[in-house]
Parts: sequence; C-alpha cells; structure tokens
Amino acid sequence: MLVFRTVIVSIQTRVLVDTAVIALTGYEGSPYLSPGCTDIDECKNNPCDENGICTNTPGSFSCSCKRGYTGDGAKEGHGCIAENSQFPVIKFSLGFSTVFVSMIIAMTWLYFSIKRRKLVRMREKFFHQNGGLLLKQQITSNEGGVESAKIFSAEELEKATNNYAEDQILGRGGYGTVYKGILSDERIVAIKKSRIMDQSQIEQFINEVIILTQVNHRNVVKLLGCCLEAEVPLLVYEYVSNGTLFHHIHNSGEKPWFSWENRLKIAVEAAGALSYLHSAASMPIIHRDVKSSNILLDNMYTSKISDFGASRLVPLDQTQVTTLVQGTLGYLDPEYFHTSQLTEKSDVYSFGVVLAELMTGKKPLSPTKSEEERNLATYFIMSVKENRLFQILEPRILREGTLQQLQGVGELVKRCLNLKSDKRPTMKEVAMELEGLRKLTKHPWNQQGNPEENIALLSEQSTDLYDITITGQEITTETYSGQDSLFSHMIYPSNNPR
Repeated sequence: MLVFRTVIVSIQTRVLVDTAVIALTGYEGSPYLSPGCTDIDECKNNPCDENGICTNTPGSFSCSCKRGYTGDGAKEGHGCIAENSQFPVIKFSLGFSTVFVSMIIAMTWLYFSIKRRKLVRMREKFFHQNGGLLLKQQITSNEGGVESAKIFSAEELEKATNNYAEDQILGRGGYGTVYKGILSDERIVAIKKSRIMDQSQIEQFINEVIILTQVNHRNVVKLLGCCLEAEVPLLVYEYVSNGTLFHHIHNSGEKPWFSWENRLKIAVEAAGALSYLHSAASMPIIHRDVKSSNILLDNMYTSKISDFGASRLVPLDQTQVTTLVQGTLGYLDPEYFHTSQLTEKSDVYSFGVVLAELMTGKKPLSPTKSEEERNLATYFIMSVKENRLFQILEPRILREGTLQQLQGVGELVKRCLNLKSDKRPTMKEVAMELEGLRKLTKHPWNQQGNPEENIALLSEQSTDLYDITITGQEITTETYSGQDSLFSHMIYPSNNPR
C-alpha cells in the first residue's frame, strides 16, 4: 500500500513539472488544476527596443516601432532606427543611378554638339573653299540657272546613298566613283564623288557647272546640281539605267536589239551631242575623255554622253588650251599626248576609236594579242589602207551593213584617227556623214530576190573595182589589180541577198 501511494505521488510530481514546462511557452498554471493555464504578459519585462511598442498577444507578444522609426522593434532583432538617420539602400541606389545616367546623357549631348559644330564649320570651310559663294552669285545672276541648278547639302546626299555604301556604287573611273542615290522626292540620281580637286581650277569648275546645268541636249546626261560641302565637289546627274556602250559592245553583240542599224543610231546621237558641245554651247566644251564607257544608254537605248570630270571650257577667242595630259589609253589623241595642246579634234580622235570599237567588237587595247592587233586604232587604219577592212569587222556587221555604209564608216574612222589633227574632220562633219550613211539602210542588193539579179546589182556598183565570179554555191570577189580588195577572203552563200 505504501508503495502504491509513492507511485501516485511520483506521477503527480511529473505532471506538475510538465505543466511548468508548458508555462514557458507563454502560459502559466496547470491545465489540470483550477483555474487552468493563464496567459503570461511578456510586455511587463519590455522585450522590445526602447523605441519600440510591445503588444501582448495570447501566448506571445509583438513589437512595433514608434512613429518616425523603422525596423522590427525587437531587442534581439534590428530594433528601431530613426528614418532620417541614414539613406535607405534603395533610395540611395536610385538617386545614384539617376545622377549617373544624367551625367552620361549630358556628356553624350555635349560630345555630339561639339562634333556637329565642328562638322558644320568644316562644311562651311569646304563650301567657301570650293567656290560656293561664287557659284551662288553666278546662279543668282543667271536667269535660267536658278531653276535648273541646285546646291545639295552633304547630309542630303549621304542619306540618298546610304552614307556612300559599297552596294550603291555604279562604277569607278580615273576621276572618281559614281554612286546611285535616291533623293527625298524619290528621284533616282547618279552622284559622282571626285577623288581630288585642283584648287587652282575652282573657278573653272564653277563655270563648267553653270554651263552644264544649262546644256539642254537629249544626248547629254543632265547635270542636276552639285554639293560643295564635302572635301571635294560632288556632282549630281540624272540616272541612266541601261549601262554603258562599252558593256553592250563586248557583252551584247548577238542580242537582237544591238544591230548594225541601232549601232549607227547610237553613233549618230553621240556624234551629235559632241558636236553640240563643241559648237553650239555658250562656251565650247571639250570632253577630253570620250570613250565607249562614257556613253550611257537609257531604256530606249538612246545614247547619252557622260562624265565631264576631265572636260575643259575653251574661250571663244581660242582654238586650243594647254593642259596636263589626261584621258584613257587607247582613246587618247597621240598629238595631244605629245604636245599637251588640247583641241576639239582630240575628241574627234577618241570618237574615231569608239566607231572602230562599234564596228569590230574589239577593245581599244589588247595586250595579249599580236603586236599588229594590240592597238585597235593602228590596226584599223592599216586594215583600211591594205583593203582588209572586211576581215576585221564583226561578222554580224558584215551580215547587216551595206557595202556603201561599211566602206563609208571605215573611211570616216580612218580620217578621224589621222595623227595630224588638222586633217581630221570636225565633230559636226562626223555627225552629218554618219547621219547620211545611216539613211542608206536599204540598198538594192539588200533586198530578197534572185541571187543572179543581186550579183548584177552589186557588179553595177563596183564594175571598176571588182570581178565577181559564181562558183557553185559560193561568190568570191577579186580586184582587177590582183591585190586583196575590201571583199578579199570573204565568202557568201548564193542565197544570201548580198
């Protein structure tokens, strides 16, 4: 019995100990004894910060900070901190970032402002240096020039060419690079950017611009205006879309449109344009770089003379000017090369080379060929002198051209290529002769008909030169003198209308 009581007392003691442990979690008393467990007021001992406010809750408590303070309010935590005692990290970061960004923007604006001012000053310097004031004065004083000539800004042309991008290049030459551009009004233009500018010739350049803006010839590429704000002047021309005559001669010889008749048309138009520049312009203009690559073709295959970068104005009281020799080898006038005396006959020589190129399909210089054929001008003259013209002509020309046309053009080329300029024809004479030969497109022996009748007609045209013999299906011709004629070594089938 005593043992049993001892066990009960032991159990009661353990229960009281457990109850005391439970009281440590925020309550006191025993759940088994009245009045049970009661809440402990932890705020009596103020477990919060001195600037904190303690709030008792059942079984626990909470701390908060007084007005003007921030934090968790607990002594064992961050406590309460006055709001104006230090900058919060977020506010400091935002403030610092704002100031930094503002400084970057200000510095960037200042940099570009200084750069833009330098660019404006530099463009003003180039504008005056390239004769901008003189150009404006002459345009203003010229009634017809105000509407036709325009001074473009450098920024406008940079935008038009996508800052002179490589894919906008139309071609490169000895005097500069030509870019395709699209102006703000959607016009397509060709913009020529010169490589160098001789300061001693600025006034002459300005005069040339003034004259070319007034040139109104359908076979001369129209100069729309210029830009003088760049280091070298920029010229803005109308855009001609169908490439150069050089390209068509050496790449389009068998295309239907590039017939002998159309070649003559192109030659007549180009000769007429050069004649206009020499004799009909207000002040004669010598092109000085006439070549097939400077004759452009539009969509209707109308020829247009271009690239006046080497051109020179000739005062009306002069017939020649002394200049540094410029031009393209193969087309360059030998007399001008040796004397530096530039005359309109220098253009005549160069145009003669173009005609020879049109007839033969050969390039002016062919370094890989034999010495005799290396220079087209020399080769052509020797072939005409030795009655071998038809041997060097392009086969298509032989099929399509008449005897009188081919002989006439061949003799005209020979005269144009004379080494002495005073024995060459003028461009006006060249244009007139070509126009006359062009009208001979239909000749009696070019018509379809009886082969024997065609041969008889051919014989009537050359009874004093040729002996014509029919052998089977072939026709051959020989001169009475026994020497090779223009037709020597040429064989035509009997059903050919020629």
